[in-house]
Amino acid sequence: MEIVLEKYWWDVTVKTNVRLKKRNLVPTYLGSNKLKGCHMHTSLSLSSEERLNKRMSFLRQVALFAELEVNDLKIIAKNLYSRKYKKKEIIFHQGDDSHALYLIVKGKVRIFRTSPAGDETSFRIFSAGNIIGEFAAIDGKPRSTTAKALEDCILLELESSTFLESIQQTPKLALGLIKHLVKKLRWTTDHAETIARYDAAGRLLHIILHYNKMFGKEIDKGRRYELDLSLNQSDLASLVGTRREWVNRIFQDWRKKGFIKYEHGKIVILDLPAAEEERIRRMDTNVVDEGW
Repeated sequence: MEIVLEKYWWDVTVKTNVRLKKRNLVPTYLGSNKLKGCHMHTSLSLSSEERLNKRMSFLRQVALFAELEVNDLKIIAKNLYSRKYKKKEIIFHQGDDSHALYLIVKGKVRIFRTSPAGDETSFRIFSAGNIIGEFAAIDGKPRSTTAKALEDCILLELESSTFLESIQQTPKLALGLIKHLVKKLRWTTDHAETIARYDAAGRLLHIILHYNKMFGKEIDKGRRYELDLSLNQSDLASLVGTRREWVNRIFQDWRKKGFIKYEHGKIVILDLPAAEEERIRRMDTNVVDEGW
């Protein structure tokens, strides 16, 4: 069969009569025509050296790897596996005994936990340039969360053994990892503060405004924006710890007030200044004044 992949620097046309059994593996062949003992005849749109340079250039944009020496960066780049995930496809499950980490090249990924009762609690949305799955890669324990593609995604996978070996041999990578984990801890602290300071509507509004800065499409500068998080109202409810019905009611209320609406799976900020004022007001309503 012939597998023709989307033209991009990590893609390749592969001709083979053997089915690729490893899930979502997109072969990238840095100088080799063998995969798991199977002989491949490949037709590369880029030379191996060009592809390696492209990967290294991408890694330079990821804070964890940005300060590595060229030879150290090359080792990482040579050991990356390119994987493609369709929208709504699971990348890894909570409880999985898998330990690879992933770099997101394209698309958005939702991270969440599922309770014994089956209820989901979403924590964060990651996008291009972010790293996911590093906790299991570091401590070797089962996955603490589930990662799900919110849209078609391309990820680069790095096996934990390669990552840990590189950390032991590369002080700059070890320091980069410390900084990376501290950054995530700071985000967790900020998120905890949001939970404490805002009521549920304020938390939802805060999250919308936060992701609008990252992903929002400007329609009218400083006022109107469109935000496509590929999340339904149940997903949004799981981000703020409430029920879908409540999220639906608050969106109806905000639409009447003329500053946010939810339409066809997308969030439209109709009046950004008004939304920001509402966020401040929601914070104030969560403060209890007992005369102190």
